Amino acid sequence: MLPSYLTVKDYGEHEIVIEKSRFIAHISRAETEEEAIEFIQSIKKKHWNATHNCSAYLIGEHDLIQKANDDGEPSGTAGVPILEVLKKRKLKDTVVVITRYFGGIKLGAGGLIRAYGKSTSEGLNATGIVERKLMKVVHLKVDYTWLGKLENELRASVYEIKEIHYLDAVEFEVYVEDGLVESFNDWMVEMTNGQGKLSTGETLYQETLI
Repeated sequence: MLPSYLTVKDYGEHEIVIEKSRFIAHISRAETEEEAIEFIQSIKKKHWNATHNCSAYLIGEHDLIQKANDDGEPSGTAGVPILEVLKKRKLKDTVVVITRYFGGIKLGAGGLIRAYGKSTSEGLNATGIVERKLMKVVHLKVDYTWLGKLENELRASVYEIKEIHYLDAVEFEVYVEDGLVESFNDWMVEMTNGQGKLSTGETLYQETLI
């Protein structure tokens, strides 16, 4: 698992008009090629009457799966420009479909490359990019008398609270970088006068919008 990587936040859609042609960017996260293909097919079904539904995707930790499809546009003028934007933005596990409704004015090869690239870039901006960073989830179980103080201190710190469980005691789940677990635990012991029960849980990706 990569220590960190960039991908899209979730599903996004963004439309621009260039020389009377509509370019609609549809963007989604896809962690397998099957997910990417399914997404592309769903957009094609939705926009079955479009002139083109061009697509590209990057899948895998090391971008081993890369595909680009011009869907009837001149070779290399649609799918590849979409893919190049994804690479330039250093995104992973991302699929893009650009739906084009032809407006009657031909753009030429250079114009198409610029149009599909611009549509992808603006679509990504509208969707949002997140950094996924591998973190440990540390569990801290304490008496309710510590709730207010600990929640305030944690929210003012560099650590992010994943969840708070209100059971017989209150339990915090906190994202902590692997190399900071020991110092975090020391801080919590000091903060609670040793009354907090600490344990390290699973390793998960924490997402931060950038």
